[in-house]
Amino acid sequence: MSTSSTPSPAAPLPRLEVAKASFSGLDLAPRLEQLGRDGWESLDEITLTVHLKWLGIFFRPVTPGRFMVRLRLPNGTIQAQQLAVLAELVDRCGEHGSADITTRQNIQLRGLLLEDMAPLMAALERLGLTSRQSGHDNPRNITGNPLAGLDPEEWLDTRPIVQAIQIALLGPGGPRNLPRKFNVAVGGAPDSFLLHNDLAFLPALRDGELGFTVMVGGFFSGQRNELAIPLGLWLRAEQLPGFSLAVLRHYERHGNRRQRTKSRLMYLIDQLGLEGYRAAVLDTWRELVGQAAVALPHNGAHLVNRAPRDCLGVQRQKQAGLHWLGLHVPMGRLDAAAMLELARLARTYGSGELRLTEAQNALIVNVPADRVEALLAEPLLQRFRPDPSPLQAEAVSCTGNAYCSFALIPTKATAQAVLDELERRLELPHAVRMHWTGCPNACGQPYMGQIGLMGAKARIDGATVEAVKIFLGGTMDAEPKLAELHDKGVPLDDLPDVLEALLIDNFGARRRSAAAPLSVPS
Repeated sequence: MSTSSTPSPAAPLPRLEVAKASFSGLDLAPRLEQLGRDGWESLDEITLTVHLKWLGIFFRPVTPGRFMVRLRLPNGTIQAQQLAVLAELVDRCGEHGSADITTRQNIQLRGLLLEDMAPLMAALERLGLTSRQSGHDNPRNITGNPLAGLDPEEWLDTRPIVQAIQIALLGPGGPRNLPRKFNVAVGGAPDSFLLHNDLAFLPALRDGELGFTVMVGGFFSGQRNELAIPLGLWLRAEQLPGFSLAVLRHYERHGNRRQRTKSRLMYLIDQLGLEGYRAAVLDTWRELVGQAAVALPHNGAHLVNRAPRDCLGVQRQKQAGLHWLGLHVPMGRLDAAAMLELARLARTYGSGELRLTEAQNALIVNVPADRVEALLAEPLLQRFRPDPSPLQAEAVSCTGNAYCSFALIPTKATAQAVLDELERRLELPHAVRMHWTGCPNACGQPYMGQIGLMGAKARIDGATVEAVKIFLGGTMDAEPKLAELHDKGVPLDDLPDVLEALLIDNFGARRRSAAAPLSVPS
């Protein structure tokens, strides 16, 4: 970043930064019961839309009075008894209740009332769960290999590392007021593509020893999109929590707070230069851990060499005689009944544990070979299929305008209708990864898709209609790259026809037979 674009240190902080600095949203926790009695209408705008997010509580302007709670599920692991209690909470919300699996291996609960929050937070604590600091300018859910500990191909189990990083970041010495959100991920398998994170640790060898190379600066936004770059350091597994804390502490102190559109980590790296940034982070690390802060130089080479597996279907675990079953959850959307059934299946056929993936799917794990056939016969698997069709398997979607005021289109409903129509028309030789997002904030990660779709508006005969921008060519293999803009304004009504042509021309699809185009939901 050039010095001319760097704000003057004397410039006043924006109103949002003043509000964040003057009060920590974490201090609202003991007041939740009283806030619930007073009602959401009594809250000031900053409390309602900013400070509550430190507790993982999100006011949704498109559903006023109904809140979303975003959990933290490190490495995407959840137990059946935890999921069952969450299902009961969703069920109490009636027609307003639902849950989503997110692109960070996480769960969001929808339809809750403010008076639900105090008992919900207490219930989460009893379950060993938390929603703390899962929103706004905080470190988000830490992701890792969804097959960790089960994967015959993994280099190492990421679960204890991810858990230790969460403890470090949420503990007493962790950051409380970052300039913007911050994503951390730990890879442990050959297909751990994690370069869209601000901080990613990828498995790497140095002199024959297995550790991690450090990657920094990945992010998506409405202004800029970048893959993480090598920091030039190699760390051992036990060093990752302390180093992560150092990175976030440095970012908390020095990130840009005066230009919110230029506040993600990569802008700070630009400002300091890679070598200057590396030296500054190492200084912060030494402040925290002293003599233990010894990082070795590294060229950034790592053991990741392919795009992530879809993890679906019956797969052998590394434990003899055990399997996982990967289930496709359409657009990641769950209702209470499905959550209860997933919990029951995990208890009945597996060890009572489930895993969530960044493709918004769910895995039942530790299933003995003699229980697989009975599990495959369960009715829920007609809805959450282990063998989805090629376009459904890795289709990812953000929330859309049903719940999010930023989204320009109903992404989940549109995506499902369009994919159903395309698979009625076409045969595909292999899966095609499609990512749908409602706005330029890119929560649905369109730049990672072989086909990415972003909500937009288009002018047709003088009228404004719902549309999408189309991106093509995202890869998540040994040579990753972001998808590039292909079309900046395709009306939703035209989308099935346009995508049909793209799939035929670029992905080897063949027409089944003539089919009338579908009118997608508005």
